[in-house]
Formats: sequence, structure tokens, C-alpha cells
Amino acid sequence: MSTAAISVAPVLCTVELAAELLSLGRSTIYELMASGELPFVKVGRARRIRRTDIDAFAAQLRPQSV
Repeated sequence: MSTAAISVAPVLCTVELAAELLSLGRSTIYELMASGELPFVKVGRARRIRRTDIDAFAAQLRPQSV
């Protein structure tokens, strides 16, 4: 019997993980949550961001022309 390592993406991400996934700082993530641009849920006192909301936020970003 073999054990295969299965990599499962979390459904709810911490602010730190969201910052890492988006290559942004923690403060920027908190600002995006406060402005409503990045939806989040509260579990007790903890704020968590759905992985689907992170992906949707990244998908709606448009390239900037210089």
C-alpha cells in the first residue's frame, strides 16, 4: 500500500497566505478588505479570505499602461 501526497489548496486563507499568494504586503491586504475590494469572512475574531475570492480579485486586475 502506498501513500500519495495530495496537495489541497485551503478553502479559507489567512491574511498572511493571501498576501503571499497575491505577492502583496499584509497591510495592503487589510486595506483591500477594509475598502471592500477583497471580501472576507470572520470566524470568531479571525479574518479569513476565501480562495475563490482571492482568485476572482486577481482575475479582475487589469494591466496598467505606462
